[in-house]
Amino acid sequence: MSALSIGQLAKRAGLTVETIRFYEKIGLLNKPTRTPSGYRQFSSEAERQLNFIQQAKNVGFTLSEITELLNLRTDPDGCCGDIKIRAKIKLDDVNRKITELRQIRDALQSMIDGCIDETDDISGCAVVHTLEQPDVN
Repeated sequence: MSALSIGQLAKRAGLTVETIRFYEKIGLLNKPTRTPSGYRQFSSEAERQLNFIQQAKNVGFTLSEITELLNLRTDPDGCCGDIKIRAKIKLDDVNRKITELRQIRDALQSMIDGCIDETDDISGCAVVHTLEQPDVN
């Protein structure tokens, strides 16, 4: 495969040129070779890296975590288990957030359910009353 310009790579990856430059600047994407006139020339590996980055972002990894995953991906001493550990940690984090979001949903639903007469003035609003109470957790 021939080298890709930054515009071609951006189009293939579904990203903006600015995003690719940013990833390159923070070290998430390997520095490409350059033509004598200074234009970037990306290899097919850059496209694989961008796919990896996008998929990792899609499942919730942060850019910092993605950097770590990319380093493990190219570590000659690395193994699948190293990546799996990070994926399990991320899954635990997602499950914790789901639990927190369910608690928030239930608390909001309870406040809403407490609104019996929506025509009451604010002093009788169950939502306001609940939010004014000290946290008992």
